Amino acid sequence: MYEAKKNIDKLKNGEATFFLDPNLEKEIINKFKGDINIFRPYEEAERIIIYKDLKPRVSLFKIITKEKLRHQDIMGSILSLNIKKEFLGDIIVDDNNYYFYILESMNNYILSYFNKVRNINMSLEELPLDHLKNYKRKYKEIIVNVKSNRVDLIVSKLTGLSRRVVKEMISNKDIILNYQVLTNNSYQFKENDIFSIRGYGKYKYVEIINKTKKNNYLVKCLKYI
Repeated sequence: MYEAKKNIDKLKNGEATFFLDPNLEKEIINKFKGDINIFRPYEEAERIIIYKDLKPRVSLFKIITKEKLRHQDIMGSILSLNIKKEFLGDIIVDDNNYYFYILESMNNYILSYFNKVRNINMSLEELPLDHLKNYKRKYKEIIVNVKSNRVDLIVSKLTGLSRRVVKEMISNKDIILNYQVLTNNSYQFKENDIFSIRGYGKYKYVEIINKTKKNNYLVKCLKYI
């Protein structure tokens, strides 16, 4: 509620919002009365900015390194600099290329202090904002055989962990569902649910594609790569 109000107040004052996740985007669109525009740096971008007249000032940076990086490590390293997540747009890992969007007001700070991801040295190159406008996300398709759509069953299949361990992960807030901490280990997945498993990556639940002779379900998921 507070995050929505804060961003709505910015719109009322003629300012652009901060970066918004899809849940916050929907909430603001439903509550704000007035014409709006949406800044989406590429078609499938998840974190967007809403504005009225003045376009937001956003920068795109590429991380230069010869080492292999993970999405969660890049995010963790940026947030460890006391940069609020609302200033940060999508982080893109495309083979061995790494990019992130950030509000332009953070440029000097990020250029001065963001020089490592974990213990890996790196540097930054600022790119034109439209450099990735045609970028398409890449996924690995995974089919799992489960008795139901319960989150603990499907996460267990995706990770190879026992249901007991998965339930412990849920208790430890290690699974994020649709950009919120998952608390219900009996939750039934719905089409296009997006979820992250700490240490295992980010996924999209797609659909049940078939039923087996033993009355199990073949479920299609996509893993972000």
